[in-house]
Amino acid sequence: MHTTLPTRLAGLLAAVLLALTACGGDTDETTSSIPDSEPFNQADVDFATQMIPHHAQALLMVDAAAPRDDLSPELTALVEKIRTAQTGEIELMTDWLEDWDQPIPDNPRDHGGMEDGSMGDLDMPGMATEEEMSALGDASGSAFEQMWLQMMTEHHEGAIEMAEDEVADGEFPETVALAEEIAKAQAAEIDQMEQMLGG
Repeated sequence: MHTTLPTRLAGLLAAVLLALTACGGDTDETTSSIPDSEPFNQADVDFATQMIPHHAQALLMVDAAAPRDDLSPELTALVEKIRTAQTGEIELMTDWLEDWDQPIPDNPRDHGGMEDGSMGDLDMPGMATEEEMSALGDASGSAFEQMWLQMMTEHHEGAIEMAEDEVADGEFPETVALAEEIAKAQAAEIDQMEQMLGG
């Protein structure tokens, strides 16, 4: 079962990137379509639309770690913490987009073993490449743990950058509050992961 994980991760990452390509087109077309009377603005829509697939890739890394029985207890606990937080945040942001009558980006984790789709450019900070995800799936033992921590640290740094943009430019109070919470929580997790890496 472990030998098929890189193929599954690569396929799901391709779906993430297809979702991002679609999202980019939608946001460009709707730049001026949100009336000033609405309680949200384009920055709020962009944040939710982009953070959903960004979180989805983090959850693919969680999926890669979850079935392993050779992880340290600290990493096992962190994996489950990230799963719980980011799953709930995806649901919350999806609800907002539905309430705002905005397109919902695809969550590739809903499609199991999807393997089709061409790769596009990574256009969000912190996103891992297909090659990095495949290498993660191939790794084992302490090498896997080190690689996972390094990749998730970079991924979190990207999420913080996106969250800071929302705090600066967003209008919907709940979305801004979520961005502040993401930035705070993921900064704390970066500190923890750097300590686990021996930094």
